[in-house]
Amino acid sequence: MKKSKHDVWVGLFVLIGALALLFLALKSANLLQLNFQNSYRVVARFDNIGGLKPKAAVKSAGVVVGRVGAITFDDKSFQASVVLELESRYAFPKDSSLKILTSGLLGEQYIGIEAGGDPKNLAAGDVMTQTQSAVVLENLISQFLFNKAAEGEKQK
Repeated sequence: MKKSKHDVWVGLFVLIGALALLFLALKSANLLQLNFQNSYRVVARFDNIGGLKPKAAVKSAGVVVGRVGAITFDDKSFQASVVLELESRYAFPKDSSLKILTSGLLGEQYIGIEAGGDPKNLAAGDVMTQTQSAVVLENLISQFLFNKAAEGEKQK
């Protein structure tokens, strides 16, 4: 079998293409994080985090300012403790509030930060308690059905 230099170039091209597809797959699944910025950790407490996952985005005004580092359950307060890794270049007031939001109707969940007005900024290790839990679609549907059933009872 005769080998030519075209085989080497084709093989190299296929290898680069496979690596590019692997990179895109890992990046789109939030499994690859290329971030060389310094960050600081803040803990937030939520009553219900819905489907929030580690490595989910933390956004403010639509801009990614950090990632969710870890999620644990606090058995003393019966709340979820979410560790946020915020980039050091972004400073938020201490009285900022957090919401768990969803991208689109059934998209992935992320944390949104709404800046407050306190002159002091968040520092590493601070605990944020001004939070709004995730909206659970099943709870909204059951409330709607319950209200409709109650209206039907009143009309009889």
